[in-house]
Amino acid sequence: MSTGPEDGRIRIRKVELLSDDWYVLKKTTYDIKRRNGTWQTVSRETYDRGNGAVILLYSPAKGTVVLTRQFRFPAYVNGHEGMLIEACAGIIDEHDPESAIRRETEEETGYRVTGIRKIGEAFMSPGSVTERMHFYVGEYSAALKVSEGGGDAAEGEDIEVLEIPLAEALRMIETGAIIDGKTIMLLQYAALNKLCGPGG
Repeated sequence: MSTGPEDGRIRIRKVELLSDDWYVLKKTTYDIKRRNGTWQTVSRETYDRGNGAVILLYSPAKGTVVLTRQFRFPAYVNGHEGMLIEACAGIIDEHDPESAIRRETEEETGYRVTGIRKIGEAFMSPGSVTERMHFYVGEYSAALKVSEGGGDAAEGEDIEVLEIPLAEALRMIETGAIIDGKTIMLLQYAALNKLCGPGG
C-alpha cells in the first residue's frame, strides 16, 4: 500500500501490520497538518485488498442488463441475508483494469464481451478501504455467450447469472432488492444515459 503523495501535509510515524491473511490490514499512526496550520497525530486502520473493476452488461435491443447473485459474508454478518445482486466485478490483481474485467465477465457471466467502455473511477469506502474501483459498461448479446459462467468454484464462488429489464432493476433499488453501491451507480448511469433506450 502506498503511503500517498509527499505533499508536506502528512508525516508517517509508525506502520503496524495487523493481518496478512486474505488481504492486508495495517494500522498507521501519522501526523496531519490541519487547515489552521497546526499538527495533529491520529491513527487509522486501512484494509488493502487491491483495486477492482466492475461492469454493467446491457442490451439496447432487449432493454435488459446482466447482473449476478451471490453470497456475501460481510453483508450477512451486518444483518442482511447475504445474497446480493450485483454487477459483475473483480480484483485487478496483476492485470490492467480492462483485461481484469473482461476475464471476470467471462468467468462470472459466461459472456466474452468485445466492445466495453470505461466511464470512471471511484473510492468505494475511503474511510477504511484503499480500493479504487474502475467502472465499465458494455453491450452483450446471445452471440457473445461462451459458457454458463458461475464463477470459480475453487475460490468458493457460486454465482447465479440474472438477465433483468433495466426498468425492473431500477425498481429493485427502490425496494431494497438491490443494495450494492457499485451496482446502483451503474444502473443509474445506464438510466441517465439511456443505454437501454427509452423503454429500458
